Amino acid sequence: MTRVAATIAAQDGRAISPAAAASDCPLTLQGITVSYGEKPAVFSVDAAFPANAMTAIIGPNGAGKSTMLKAALGVIPRLSGEVSVFGVPIEQARDRIAYVPQRASVDWDFPTTVIDVVQMGLYRKVGLIGRLSGAMTAQAKECLDRVGMADFAHRQIGQLSGGQQQRVFLARALAQDADLYLLDEPFAGVDAATERAIIDVLKLLKSNGKAVVAVHHDLSTVRDYFDHVFLINVRRVAEGPVETTFTTENLNATYGGRLGATHMAELEGVAS
Repeated sequence: MTRVAATIAAQDGRAISPAAAASDCPLTLQGITVSYGEKPAVFSVDAAFPANAMTAIIGPNGAGKSTMLKAALGVIPRLSGEVSVFGVPIEQARDRIAYVPQRASVDWDFPTTVIDVVQMGLYRKVGLIGRLSGAMTAQAKECLDRVGMADFAHRQIGQLSGGQQQRVFLARALAQDADLYLLDEPFAGVDAATERAIIDVLKLLKSNGKAVVAVHHDLSTVRDYFDHVFLINVRRVAEGPVETTFTTENLNATYGGRLGATHMAELEGVAS
């Protein structure tokens, strides 16, 4: 059994074949390496993100969290490695993936409305030059309602607050009705109400059998929000259920002493 397949098997304590493990796993990375110049940003990373779970990708600034996610998606090139989604190469399963990028990477001055952005999540079904049906338009409005943005449907996206913009991109992801949701720092720069709204939607997705993987930076909310963690600092440090993997020892190994004493004290009761 490969190391990735063995990881999946160990997560729920049952013995399964490599083929079964791969087909059950929403996202599998094998040997992912990404380099900016001569220095690797991500080096030979293996990962197996489980089904019916919310996984946090955790690590210090510059650890390769977002880079790993973008390389998996093909947004940036990788030097080596393979990516599979539910047991097939990612290129064959893009219709099963929804991606929410970092808000800072989006051109918010682009002249488009909130409803137009959400409807972009439906273009896979009709093609770029196809026409959306009335049912699809209604679906887009329903997704906006789920994130509390129905009243802003015709607002220009640049006129929204940071939290509202993040809700709109989550609504676009919901419109795709995917099986795997990948989010790059979805809570960065948003207010508390938006963070709560986003996590409620993500937990509902998980309860409906979807897999959620998010780059996350707030260690104090990991236990409340997630049930699986992947710790990275250029290389894979540890991965597994929050209860057994989100520990002081693994955090120290991941952050290399860069967590301040005060911050570590705050996490003593959470990560021990």
